[in-house]
Amino acid sequence: MNSEICAEKMFVGVDVSKLTLDVFFPHKGERFKLANSEADVHEFCLRLKKEKRLLMVVMEATGGYETLLQSQLAKHKIEAAVVNPRQVRDFAKGVGSDAKTDSIDAQLISRFAAVVQPQPTAVKSEHEQKHAALVTRRNQLLELINQENNRLQQSWDDDAKQSIREVLEVLKKQLKSIDSQLAGLLATDLRNQRTIEILQSVKGIGPVTISTFIAELPELGTLNRGEVAKLVGVAPINRDSGTKSGKRFTGGGRGQVRRVLYMAAIVAVRHNAMIKAFYQHLKAKGKASKVAIVACMRKLLTIVNVLVKTNQLWQNKMSD
Repeated sequence: MNSEICAEKMFVGVDVSKLTLDVFFPHKGERFKLANSEADVHEFCLRLKKEKRLLMVVMEATGGYETLLQSQLAKHKIEAAVVNPRQVRDFAKGVGSDAKTDSIDAQLISRFAAVVQPQPTAVKSEHEQKHAALVTRRNQLLELINQENNRLQQSWDDDAKQSIREVLEVLKKQLKSIDSQLAGLLATDLRNQRTIEILQSVKGIGPVTISTFIAELPELGTLNRGEVAKLVGVAPINRDSGTKSGKRFTGGGRGQVRRVLYMAAIVAVRHNAMIKAFYQHLKAKGKASKVAIVACMRKLLTIVNVLVKTNQLWQNKMSD
């Protein structure tokens, strides 16, 4: 009986902040705090290994503060998943918990993971971490450029306009520099070389999309089409209640991936014969342009996911 209980996976919830980690052990109902430091995280990993049971450490994405914990868990071969904070908050509301304290957050993360059963998050190499940092910075620059363009349209003063134009020039130069660096990282990424070659072969998929997939979607090729579509946020979700059936919608998921996938789908509709035919078929059926483009995003994502998965299966077969 005891062996059966120990065989059940335990989801350890960790609420991550810049300086501390708040931990919840569900099987003991135990909560404790440790420093987000290499020494404390190392000791935490050793304690986890002594549990002698299947477990997964689950934490929210925090923009980088979770990196130390995730990397140390990988070194100790302990499963870990980094989950979307919004999904945890939505789950908290769904179970009637609105309290916002660190210890409760850790418990909620554990409870969320036990219900959702998240997939382990792939750990990025140093090369991939740099790639991810540049992809993030590129998105920040695009947001800044958009903000400055809006200010330029709203400004009436010539001097203010000139100042905005000068800032825009600097931002665009930085964007060009980031794009150049990303292209260089793609060219020297030996770990993902075959995946990059496959993505480059798909019309509509350019260097920015490839960089974003490498940095923000390492699960590509490891999930089925429904799972990867849900992860990115392009899977249609039903909004039904009782006998009423509402419209399906998309949302959530990884916003950065979804944004570049949208642009890739726009290009693919013009230059990718398969996506172009699919788009025209949807339009002929009376689908709105926006709905058709989202469907094309899903189709394009499915294509690259299948290609990458097929290659991975072939490589595994050859290594055997």
